[in-house]
Amino acid sequence: DNPPEGLMPTNKPTKTKSLLRDIVKAGRVTKLVNGCRDVLVLYHQGQLHAMDMRCYHSGGALQYGDIEEFNGRMCIVCPWHKYKITLAEGEGLYQAVDDPTAKPLRTHWCSKGVKQRIHKVTEVNGDVFVTLNNSSETIESDVYQTEKYRTMEANRT
Repeated sequence: DNPPEGLMPTNKPTKTKSLLRDIVKAGRVTKLVNGCRDVLVLYHQGQLHAMDMRCYHSGGALQYGDIEEFNGRMCIVCPWHKYKITLAEGEGLYQAVDDPTAKPLRTHWCSKGVKQRIHKVTEVNGDVFVTLNNSSETIESDVYQTEKYRTMEANRT
């Protein structure tokens, strides 16, 4: 009963191991870490990132989102409602308007704060380890880390 290549669990309870070459080739992989957390691992512009797989807003599948730059920050854009989440911090970004009556309308990017749980990614000799962020602080994406949403996603595919 061997796990799929590139997604081998480690003996440590809060880590999972994947192969860097598999992540680079795919650009992103999803993994159920420690049997309890769905994590998206991304490789973008030479950097690895890991975050909760489902968007904090409505549970959208972030593995299908585009990666774009907004105000100098790399974000994944949720394919469901176009919410923008920074890869490094998990912040939700939005465009704000100071004066809606001004012509032309002037907008600027603002942060909603951390909305998506970000996890630590470490690469050692081609092996990629994801260590869960087990901070006790509640983050909005935590809502979608239940068996209910795992079952819902499995039934969609």
